[in-house]
Amino acid sequence: MTVILLRHGVSTSNIAATLAGRSPGVDLTDRGREQAQTVAERLAALPIEHIVHSPLERCARTVAPLAEKLGLTPAPEPGLLEVDYGDWTGRKLSELVNEPLWKVVQRHASGAVFPAGEGLAQVQYRAVAAVREHDRAFAEQHGRDALWVACTHGDVIKAVLADAFGIHLDGFQRIVVEPASMSVVRYGSVGPSVWRINDTGTDLSALAATPEQRSGQRDGPVPGGEAGSVPGGEVGPAAATGTSAAGTDNGNAGRPDSCSE
Repeated sequence: MTVILLRHGVSTSNIAATLAGRSPGVDLTDRGREQAQTVAERLAALPIEHIVHSPLERCARTVAPLAEKLGLTPAPEPGLLEVDYGDWTGRKLSELVNEPLWKVVQRHASGAVFPAGEGLAQVQYRAVAAVREHDRAFAEQHGRDALWVACTHGDVIKAVLADAFGIHLDGFQRIVVEPASMSVVRYGSVGPSVWRINDTGTDLSALAATPEQRSGQRDGPVPGGEAGSVPGGEVGPAAATGTSAAGTDNGNAGRPDSCSE
């Protein structure tokens, strides 16, 4: 089973440089809506059979164009909900960088617990459990390999990717996940393999290939799709968005370390 982990498009909170968390009424910007349309165009030709998403509005809006093109009904999944940042919710990032907890989030994420909120270790546990449970259920339903989309938030995707890479959660800030980017994880019988990460512009047609076709690709997985390198390469953030890596479109303007919602 293969899941495309899709981060929502640029939101009003990204542009305002605040930590949205679970605040209501955080919508996509015009740029975010354009990204949602682009995502739909990129993915519409793939045999996607299910779409699940964080219940928050910015994720539901991101997958809506794709669902319309594919004729699918997206399903909200509480396990993919944004981090509960507690008392940090809604605050300016320029203020939060001065909090002692900020350094903990960057260097010791597994020990970070947001005041009156949840810990990042809890986030990883629930998100990975949700993704793996959906993957198991879809495998049982179809009795074969299937492709599905999970739309969620930056820190949530980074936590799932850290698990798939087999790295400690304390290293998850080394992973970059931009708005409207796609990261791909394939869950095989012997464990997950990461096919793509932070992809914002490259061709994804290889995901529609059969296991036999994939096994013949250069640097591709072994027969059966249980493991192997991602075919092709990624596009850097500047080339993909038309801005510099520190531009406002990527939601991390002016800050190399981030709590990315």
